Amino acid sequence: MAIPKQVKIGAVNYVVQEKQVVDNDNSNWGACVFHDNHIEISTGLSEERKEQTLVHEILHAIFYESGFEEQDEDVVNRVGITLHQFLKDNNLFHKQDVI
Repeated sequence: MAIPKQVKIGAVNYVVQEKQVVDNDNSNWGACVFHDNHIEISTGLSEERKEQTLVHEILHAIFYESGFEEQDEDVVNRVGITLHQFLKDNNLFHKQDVI
């Protein structure tokens, strides 16, 4: 899967950005910034990790846009891993405009 330039979640478009430093923290692989609708993914990750991280951050956005401002990171991690594998195993990643 190539990382898309943006994703639409509910009625909101989230811009996807690859950055060397995510959310001002070198240890972060990704971040979902709700207040200005963008997702950051670390450039230093393998393609597989970028995909996993994107799915994880998309889940944060889905929960947020569904009204869940408080989110359980363990739930997002577990569902993200399973969802990424499901999308990959069933060839449900589609090519589109990419970064």
